[in-house]
Amino acid sequence: MRYLAVAFDFDYTLGDSTEGIMICTGHALASMGLPAPDEEAVRRSIGYPLRDAYRIITGDDDASAAGRFADAFVRKADEAMAETAVLYPQTLPLLGMLRDAGIRTAVVTTKYRRRIEGILDLRGGRDLVDAIVGSDDVPNPKPAPDGLLLAASMLGVSPKDMLYVGDTVVDAAAAEAAGTDFAAVLTGFGAEGRFDSCRTVAVLEDLSGVPRVVGLR
Repeated sequence: MRYLAVAFDFDYTLGDSTEGIMICTGHALASMGLPAPDEEAVRRSIGYPLRDAYRIITGDDDASAAGRFADAFVRKADEAMAETAVLYPQTLPLLGMLRDAGIRTAVVTTKYRRRIEGILDLRGGRDLVDAIVGSDDVPNPKPAPDGLLLAASMLGVSPKDMLYVGDTVVDAAAAEAAGTDFAAVLTGFGAEGRFDSCRTVAVLEDLSGVPRVVGLR
């Protein structure tokens, strides 16, 4: 078997929490007296740390404002995120297939760990994931390798024996920094063509291609 473990990003990789992110972003901006966000700008920001997302959405580089945005977003997300997020149709079958094959699994995300736990608990997928690493578990978010290195340690594997699956160049950079192979999925916002300069072992239309990459098909 090619890999002992597979780690996944969450947003636009395992699922879609755009609805909740729009709700939380609108709430956070309104609390700061700012206008409602453009949905396309919000989609471009998904997968980035919240302070970076603020800059992407508003064009404002003010660190203090970004901190206020992040705090307000997190408070609203405790109410709205788990209930509105959806998993892609391939997600649970794929996680089950990997579990049956003895391949360990993890989620490594810029979301808080409790957010992913809540989403998976509601949809029956929590028992199919061996480790969850959120942005609150590591000192540095992606593209730093911290989350992937922690996930590999939790799974008891070397980073080189783990595959990371994600939808952004930030995910690709994190994998390269961790010494982990990276497979890109094109389910992210504007993903096509973005991986031409990235080190990848595969560029997949969606999660259905993962079994082939790990040697199950």
